[in-house]
Amino acid sequence: MAVPTPSASPLFLRESEVRRGMELLYFGYSHLTRTADSRLAERGLGRAHHRALYFIARQPDLTVTQLLGLLSITKQSLGRVLTDLTDRGLIEMRPGERDRRQRLLRLSDSGRALESDLFEQIRVQLADAYKNAGHNAVGGFWAVLEGLIPEGERARVLGLRD
Repeated sequence: MAVPTPSASPLFLRESEVRRGMELLYFGYSHLTRTADSRLAERGLGRAHHRALYFIARQPDLTVTQLLGLLSITKQSLGRVLTDLTDRGLIEMRPGERDRRQRLLRLSDSGRALESDLFEQIRVQLADAYKNAGHNAVGGFWAVLEGLIPEGERARVLGLRD
């Protein structure tokens, strides 16, 4: 059963409407990731590690350069994250087949188990929110989020679809 939510003003670009959307994005994301954050903290890991695990799981043999583009972080920051994940046996890195300088990333068995556990916690929360909002709201929510992604980056993001 969908939970009734206050409808937006037909003047949805008013400051109060935009601020409400910003607040909901902030608090929704914060609560969505909180459980995963605590599980990661138990291992001495953080959100950057989680993001790397997530995208490597989505695209096995992702290159370091591709991951840099997806995460939009510095090489130095990604280097620390990948070192942590490699040292803990959560990812494997191997050279590319055609270009040996390329570094291809893949989750290890323990990395797959951790990423799957973290994903499942978030999946349950997100599925409940989708169910409560109703199926018509899901497409609108996705459209708003896609609209926040700059045009030049949308193809890369949309390429992650199953």
